[in-house]
Amino acid sequence: MDERTALVTRRGENYGGRSRLERATDRRDRILTSALHLFGTRDYDDVTVADVCTGAKVSKRYFYEHFVDREDLVRALHREQNEWLLAGVVATVPETPGTLDETLKPAVHRLLTMLRANPERAQVIYINAPRMETRRRGVLREDAQFLAGMLRRVGVRPTDEVRHERMLLALVAGLSEVIIDWLSREMTDDLDQFADHLTDFCKAVLLG
Repeated sequence: MDERTALVTRRGENYGGRSRLERATDRRDRILTSALHLFGTRDYDDVTVADVCTGAKVSKRYFYEHFVDREDLVRALHREQNEWLLAGVVATVPETPGTLDETLKPAVHRLLTMLRANPERAQVIYINAPRMETRRRGVLREDAQFLAGMLRRVGVRPTDEVRHERMLLALVAGLSEVIIDWLSREMTDDLDQFADHLTDFCKAVLLG
C-alpha cells in the first residue's frame, strides 16, 4: 500500500460491508486502471485529472487523496507497469547458467511479446511516462541494474565495474529508443527477426 492510501485509511469505519481500507484500495485501483487506458491510448498532454476521474468514476477529492497531481499519478502508473514488464522478462532467465545468447534471446523475445500483446502498457512505459525526463533517467538506471542482475545469474563477472555499468546504461537507453521507434510503427515488424536484431545489439555492446 502506498503512503497516501495508508494515511487515508488510518481512521476505521465500515460502510456497505467494506472497510475504509478496502474502499480506498478499490478507488486507487480504479484510478490506475482508468489512467492506464487513457495514457495508453492518448497523448500525455491530452489527458487531464478530470478525464481520469471520469473513467474511474471517482471525484477529484478522492483522486487527491491518493496522488499529488497528474505527474505523481503517471509516476506511480509507470512504476507499476515497468515492474510488470521486468517480472515477465526475469521469468525467462534459466535457473542454471547458460551462454549469453541463451539468456538474452528468450528475454528479449519475451519483452517484445509482452509489449505487442499489451499496447496500452507499452505506450505508458515507453512513450508517455518518459515525457517526464527525470523519471525517464531514473528508470534507465533501474533497468540497467536489473540487466546487471540477470547477467550475474548466468556468470557474467566484469573486471571493470565502472565500464560495465556505463555499457549497461548505454545498452538499455539504446534498446528503449529502438523499441520506441518500433511502437511508433505499430509493432509491425516480424517479432522473431526483431528479437534477433536486439539480441545481436545486446551481445555487441556487452562483448565489444
